[in-house]
Amino acid sequence: MNTTARLQHLGAETYHVFNRNKTSWVGLVLLLILVALAILAPVIAPHNPVEQNIIQRLQPPSSRFLLGTDYYGRDVLSRIIWGCRVSFVIGSVSVAAAMLLGTLLGSVAGYKGGYLDNFVMGVMDVLMSIPTLLMGLLIVAILGPSQANLIIALALTMVPRFARIARAPTIAAKNKTYVEACQAMGFSDIRVLVVHIFPNILGELMVMGSMWMATAVRTEAALSFIGLGVKPPTATLGGMIREGFKDIMSAPWASLYPGLVILLIVFAANLLGDGLRDALDPKLRSDK
Repeated sequence: MNTTARLQHLGAETYHVFNRNKTSWVGLVLLLILVALAILAPVIAPHNPVEQNIIQRLQPPSSRFLLGTDYYGRDVLSRIIWGCRVSFVIGSVSVAAAMLLGTLLGSVAGYKGGYLDNFVMGVMDVLMSIPTLLMGLLIVAILGPSQANLIIALALTMVPRFARIARAPTIAAKNKTYVEACQAMGFSDIRVLVVHIFPNILGELMVMGSMWMATAVRTEAALSFIGLGVKPPTATLGGMIREGFKDIMSAPWASLYPGLVILLIVFAANLLGDGLRDALDPKLRSDK
């Protein structure tokens, strides 16, 4: 069976298993809807998310302001839509950067072994011993609150996890016959890693990436809530919760709705991750 036929067979089998887990489709559709809202924010947001109107502050949900207004008279719905955009940009870029760097470190360490493996994994173990939120807090506090620094902070907190995920299957794969054959034919280490080992660990990395997407969004919201996220007046979900918290009794919509959106993002990403795990894990796929 050639490469194209194998990919088609794997795709069909993956779709079959993924389709049996109906909750995975719920997560996928919900996440796609939220991503579409974020991408189309300039078009579908009914009001300017940063325009203040004190006269209209703390207005309850109405036909004009579907989710009400905040303390500064800004439309909550528009700010949620733009806040989703910020959350997805920060979450996706940080996860992609962490996946790239972590996979590189874990794969090289596992493939080379010896002192390099011990050193790299020792550093990863030290970083993993620090709670994700605390490490993100330290990095942002040092670099300063901004979108770029928040991406760097979140990526660095996730690198050790991806390194661990990439290392174990790399060690298992390097002792396989096909890898030894490639080495005997004089293939470079880079070619062996990229062409022959990386495709075999891609499924696990994708599952991990979807799970940590939820963690990145949640951590970004937590940092924004304590004032170490993207600087105001840029709309962020965590920042909206913080700004509306002082009026939680008289105007709960200002904090409640952003919190519910964070919940939906995390819920959808976890459902999608479960589906990807079932579809891409050969052992689970064979059990289905």
